[in-house]
Amino acid sequence: MTNLLTQTPAWKELQQHYSQIKDVHLRDLFQQDPQRGTRLRVQAVGLYLDYSKNRITDETLHLLCELAHQRGLEERRAAMFRGDPINVTERRAVLHIALRTPKDTRIMVNGQDVVPQVQAVLDKMAKFAGQIRKKAWRGYTGKPIKNIINIGIGGSDLGPYMAYEALKFYSLRELCFRFVSNVDGTAFTEAVCDLAPEETLFIVSSKSFTTLETMTNAQTARAWLVEKLGSEQAVRQHFVAVSTNEKEVTRFGIDPANMFEFWDWVGGRYSMDSAIGLSLMIAIGEEHFRQMLSGFHEMDEHFRKAPLEQNLPVLLGLLAFWYNNFFGCQTSAVIPYDFYLHRFPAFLQQLTMESNGKRVTLAGEAVDYQTGPVYWGEPGTNGQHSFFQLLHQGTKLVPCDFIAFRKPLNPIGNHHDLLIANVIAQGEALAFGKTEEELKAEGVPDWLIPHRTFPGNRPSTMIFADQLTPRTLGKLVALYEHSVFTQGVLWGINSFDQWGVELGKALAQRIVTELSENEDLSHDSSTNALIRYYRDVHPS
Repeated sequence: MTNLLTQTPAWKELQQHYSQIKDVHLRDLFQQDPQRGTRLRVQAVGLYLDYSKNRITDETLHLLCELAHQRGLEERRAAMFRGDPINVTERRAVLHIALRTPKDTRIMVNGQDVVPQVQAVLDKMAKFAGQIRKKAWRGYTGKPIKNIINIGIGGSDLGPYMAYEALKFYSLRELCFRFVSNVDGTAFTEAVCDLAPEETLFIVSSKSFTTLETMTNAQTARAWLVEKLGSEQAVRQHFVAVSTNEKEVTRFGIDPANMFEFWDWVGGRYSMDSAIGLSLMIAIGEEHFRQMLSGFHEMDEHFRKAPLEQNLPVLLGLLAFWYNNFFGCQTSAVIPYDFYLHRFPAFLQQLTMESNGKRVTLAGEAVDYQTGPVYWGEPGTNGQHSFFQLLHQGTKLVPCDFIAFRKPLNPIGNHHDLLIANVIAQGEALAFGKTEEELKAEGVPDWLIPHRTFPGNRPSTMIFADQLTPRTLGKLVALYEHSVFTQGVLWGINSFDQWGVELGKALAQRIVTELSENEDLSHDSSTNALIRYYRDVHPS
């Protein structure tokens, strides 16, 4: 496969095709094809994906699929599922799909079947979660655990936090769950301010057990607990670890028997269904957690087997690529019309932007095209009263993914009908807008017409499921995981490393000592001035 995306035949054909279609309005596409709304949709694994309100034709889709073929999507997909080290810069396999595969599956890494390891950790998680939920696990003073605080950052926080909020309906409400990631001391202070330490368990999630932010918060939690309970021995009953570094876990004071393992072939942003999800399993129980894993696996198998033009993650990835690389859209919005999914856009920000925010190819060559767009969003209907003005009448073209469910988890009056009416209406309004002629026919004064005209032709994709269940959440997360993979293959980049987070952290390690020590500074003039400004209030 050539690394020169812009030299592939399908790219050149897409360029020519784009010049022909870029000004075609969705009104015209729907008028020309009365069946478009029922034809450009895919129903699979319990999801309904309507992509008819996108600025594409059958030819667009054909050419995008051909480009995916020319860029080796099928081969890269097979390599991932085989366990090949496709994360080339870290020489690792990429096997989050192994975290949710059935027990009788075999997935080999370096000659070893990893599935038994995964199942053993899941069983260990289930046993521990059951002890907490049944009040069998007792704290240092003999009281049962009521509060669980997950300490992590990045994928060790965003995934379990999002999933807990998404599945709160299924959680054991007598337990309190909180998530601490930010190194700002306020985050920890607010997390524990109203909790009894003798009833509180900390889950410290760090693969290396050396992550600066996580271990800073963990040490603060340890000091808080020991001070409140008066003994170092309390740590063993109030801390567990999700890590691979047994030496550091033991040094911290955690019993190695209470360390839950995961592996270097699981990236942090793909890890919520590993031991990183321990807090979630405690919240929703083993059965619901395994249902979520089944949903993940269903989407994995669909992605692995379905033809490209009927493949939900591939379609989502191709559309994102189309708008990013041809229409020049720099952002994409994901708007869930379910309040339980209010952390889903934040989770997707890391999944998408840490994965595909890359400027060189797998071969280390600088790209001459745009890669990952900025993902953002908020739940509907809240977003309608904040940023939707820009979506409808602004100068930016922002493709939108809408996520909605046919059945509510909390039926109250006509709330759900109103919610669904809004999400469907937003897609219609974005696509078709409102013309000057329509406004005149309504008697709108001429001077007001420019302000009330909606240009339309704003693309959106609608994703519907029956109900937000653990299984559905697994499908949705895997849908976006594989969409990200698809885009990365098209761009020829490594979606599974994240070297871009290292430099700032390394510089911070140097600066933190300079903030408290009155030593000479050798940074740029701005950085030196900022350090001195801080020192004025915090003299050494």
